[in-house]
Amino acid sequence: MSESKQLNHRGRLAEVAGVFLRLGCTAFGGPAAHIAMMREEVVRRRRWVDDQTFLDLLGVVNLIPGPNSTELAIHLGYVRAGWPGLIVAGVCFIVPAMLIVLAFAWAYVTFGSLPQVGWLLYGIKPVIIAIVAVSLWGLGKTVLRGWFAVVMAALLMGLYLLNVNEVLVLFGGGIAYALLRMLGRKLHLFSFSLPSLLLFAPMHATPEGLLTLFLTFLKIGAILYGSGYVLLAFLRDDFVLSLHWLTDQQLLDAITVGQFTPGPVFTTSTFIGYLIAGWQGALLATLGIFLPSFIFVGLIHRLASTLRRFVWTSLVLDGINTAAFALMGGVLLQLGQQALPDPLTWGIALGALLILLRWNVNSAWLILAGAAIGLLRYWWF
Repeated sequence: MSESKQLNHRGRLAEVAGVFLRLGCTAFGGPAAHIAMMREEVVRRRRWVDDQTFLDLLGVVNLIPGPNSTELAIHLGYVRAGWPGLIVAGVCFIVPAMLIVLAFAWAYVTFGSLPQVGWLLYGIKPVIIAIVAVSLWGLGKTVLRGWFAVVMAALLMGLYLLNVNEVLVLFGGGIAYALLRMLGRKLHLFSFSLPSLLLFAPMHATPEGLLTLFLTFLKIGAILYGSGYVLLAFLRDDFVLSLHWLTDQQLLDAITVGQFTPGPVFTTSTFIGYLIAGWQGALLATLGIFLPSFIFVGLIHRLASTLRRFVWTSLVLDGINTAAFALMGGVLLQLGQQALPDPLTWGIALGALLILLRWNVNSAWLILAGAAIGLLRYWWF
């Protein structure tokens, strides 16, 4: 590799590290918000990929188990800077969130609850609503091409809001979309405050216990599809019912911490690992649950371009993209019900929305501004 190419590659790698480090520190709101913020960075601001490529990458990571937004980050790192970018993007997105969750786990065991965090979220959540809304507006121009896609997206969103399993909506919607489009072509019909946590000293830090902890999280990371609610079911089955290492209340507290901190929701594993086996358990649990994502993305990184080569698979990918768009829309409606309880939060959301639509502002600044408003609200009232 020539010196100029090496410098260019290092520059891209540094760019990948900077983008995903910042997202790892500021990407609140769960997978839908993470995806929206990634689109803002890599499509709207930096133009690493266009919207169609971004959607195809999102469709492909939805086909594999694991945390989809983390897998999307890993895949975007590969697109920008090759194999080193794949590793750097994933590590930079995961590690800040892991360290924040680890700090909360230590603080909880040592000091107890921190009610100010609920007021931080009070101001941050409306900003997240605006970020996701702007992202959906932009993606909709690519996804919703024609009345058929609009109708399918509305139907799939309705199914999701009626509590149909999201994996069924995603895969079933993708296949149904492709079948109907193929049929149509043939017939020419279609042109918070934190709950207190009981002191839970590390009790399973033996080598056998650490190995069991690692392998359990490795299994979960390798087979889990779906949302944080699905993760809760897996964790409860293993750590509450089978191993008896956690109580139901402690598990719910761990899920809560994973939900309100930035970065991947799967950093819940860091919190649980710390409670079970201290910092060693935290590191092993985090490694176990995220390792399959790096392997899966490494194995399927060529799939997106391959799917576009054939009519049938291209239509299935279009259907999965439509279903993913519908799921994000459904999540936006659900988040909105929780995040906008009063006129002030509506004002924050609308203000952030107008700023994002009018100026190319980094959403991290808006999140910090929302957090500041939440703290002011806490101190004054």
